[in-house]
Amino acid sequence: MDSTRMLSRRAVLRRGLGGAAGLLLAGRFGAPAFAAPRPAKAKAVIQIWMWGGPSHLDTFDPKPDAGYDYCGPLNKPIPTNVDGIVIGELLPELAKQADKYSIIRSMTHGVNSHETASYIVQTGRQPGGRVVYPSVGAVVSLFKGYDAGYEGLLPPYIVLTQPQGRFSEAGFLGPRYKPFATGGDPGQKVFAVEGVIAPGISELQQRQRRNLLHELNGLGRAMPGDPQLADWDTCEKEAYDMILGDAGKVFDLSQEEDGLRDRYGRNTFGQSCLMARRLVARGVPFVTINYKGWDTHKQHFQIMRRKLPEMDKGMATLLEDLSALGLLESTIVWWSGEFGRGPKVQWEPPWNGGRSHYGHVFSAVVAGGGFQGGHVVGASDAKGEHVQERPVYPWDLIGSMYELLGIDPEATLPNPLGLTIHATPSAADGVDIGGHLKEIM
Repeated sequence: MDSTRMLSRRAVLRRGLGGAAGLLLAGRFGAPAFAAPRPAKAKAVIQIWMWGGPSHLDTFDPKPDAGYDYCGPLNKPIPTNVDGIVIGELLPELAKQADKYSIIRSMTHGVNSHETASYIVQTGRQPGGRVVYPSVGAVVSLFKGYDAGYEGLLPPYIVLTQPQGRFSEAGFLGPRYKPFATGGDPGQKVFAVEGVIAPGISELQQRQRRNLLHELNGLGRAMPGDPQLADWDTCEKEAYDMILGDAGKVFDLSQEEDGLRDRYGRNTFGQSCLMARRLVARGVPFVTINYKGWDTHKQHFQIMRRKLPEMDKGMATLLEDLSALGLLESTIVWWSGEFGRGPKVQWEPPWNGGRSHYGHVFSAVVAGGGFQGGHVVGASDAKGEHVQERPVYPWDLIGSMYELLGIDPEATLPNPLGLTIHATPSAADGVDIGGHLKEIM
C-alpha cells in the first residue's frame, strides 16, 4: 500500500482519542452561541414532580361542601398564614408557609394518560408528529448550562433519583441535554450517587486506583504534550474532582446538622428536598425530584395519610430553608404532577375508595424566583371537576418560568431538521393560550 495512504499507529490513536474526547467534552466545548440573555430574577428551578398525579381536592384545592363522595374522610381543610387561603388538612406545615408560595387552581389540558400528560406538562407541547420536544429542564440546561458559560463540575440538569422513562427529557436537543440521574437514595446512610460514590470503596482505595491508572498510562508518557490526550487528562481530572474533591461532597448529606435533616424528614423525599437545596446553592440551574407514589387508584385515603405528611414536612422545610438562606428569591420551586385525580371517589370494587386520572382541572404550586407568594390563581368549580375561571395551560406556566429565568419564551431552539421551533408554543400552533402568570410575577 502507498505509504502516503497509510496511517501510523500514533495517528490512529490520536484520531480515535480525539473523537472520544470530543463526545465526552461535548457539554464543555464547542457550544453554540446565543443572544444576550434577558434580565433574570431566577437562577435555578427545583421541580417537585408528583409522579402519578396528586389529588387537587386533598391538597391545594379542598372542597368540603362537595360531600363525602368527593372529599371522603378528608373534609376539614385548614387555614394558612394567609387570610382566605385554605389547604388540605394533612398539610399543616405548608399552611405555615403559604406566604411563600402561590397556588394555581385552574391548570388544565384535558388528558388522562400518564405518558401523554407527563409530556404535555413537562414540555408545554402537544404530542404527535415527527418532533419530540425537550422538557423544561433540557431547555434550561441549553440556555443556562455549558452553552451559556456554566462552568460547574456538577451537571446543569440533575434528577433525584430516577428518570421517569415516560418520554425523552432532551427531545430533539439530543443527549447532551439529558439529565444526570443520581440513582441511589439520599435517605440512606450513604447516598450512592452513580459514578460518584462506589459502595464499599473507600476514599483511600479510590486514590490508590487513580495512582495505578497513572502508572499504567504508557500512552501518555509516549505522547507528552499531545493536545488530544490533554483533553483526556482534563476529563480524568474533573471525574476525580467529582469523586474525591469538593464537587462530589455536595452529595454528602452528613455535612448537614442532624436537626435540619430531621426537619426535612428522614425519608427519600425529605432528603431529596435537602439535596436539591444543596445543589442549587452550588449553582446547578435545574433539579428535578421525581416523587413516586401518587397514582392512587386504590386505597387512596390510606395512602394519603402516609404520603401527605411526608410531602408536607419536606416541601415546607425546603421553602423555609431556601428563604432563610436567601436562596428563595432566586430559586423557583415548581410543584406539579401530570394531572389531578378524579374529584368523585370510586368507592365501588375493585377500587375501594380510589381516585382516577383527571386532566380537566388540577393544581400546581409555584414559589420563589420572582413568583409572589400568598396568592391563588384561577378556580375550579364547586366539585373540582372543571375550570371555573382563569384557565392556565402548561405552556402558560412554562413560559412564565422562562421569563423569570431570563429565557425568551419565543427564542428559537436549535433543531437538527432545521425547523423553526420556539421555546413555547403560540396560538398559531393551534393551542389555547391563557397567558403568562402576570398576576403573581
